Amino acid sequence: MQEKNPKNTYSKRKNKRRSQKTLPAIPDKRYFSISEASVLCGVKPYVLRYWEQEFSQIKPNKRQGNRRFYLQEDILLIRQIRKLLYEDGFTIEGARAQLMVQPEIESTIKIDAVVKKIVADLEIILQNLKRTETAVN
Repeated sequence: MQEKNPKNTYSKRKNKRRSQKTLPAIPDKRYFSISEASVLCGVKPYVLRYWEQEFSQIKPNKRQGNRRFYLQEDILLIRQIRKLLYEDGFTIEGARAQLMVQPEIESTIKIDAVVKKIVADLEIILQNLKRTETAVN
């Protein structure tokens, strides 16, 4: 009979519950509503509200009627938390500890966001060029 190790709260989960999906590029805006942030981060709005309680680093601006508005830095932080929880398999306590050890947003998350923005801009330019080409011909 094998002995079971006591639960380590900082351990990683063994099974990946969610598939790794590509997240959309972050638009050039100052503020994002909770619904926009949920789409950009690939989680539901109630998950964002829950993570605000669990991670003290997430502090969206609240306006009239307690409506939340997230900055680009908040979106990048939420994406990092999502990566730690869903892709790397950390528990919430483990992700919280990981953020304490490495408080700045992971450079790969920032680079990924910049690359996606550049690709989106280039696709728009390509569409405009195609439209111009068909108009000329």
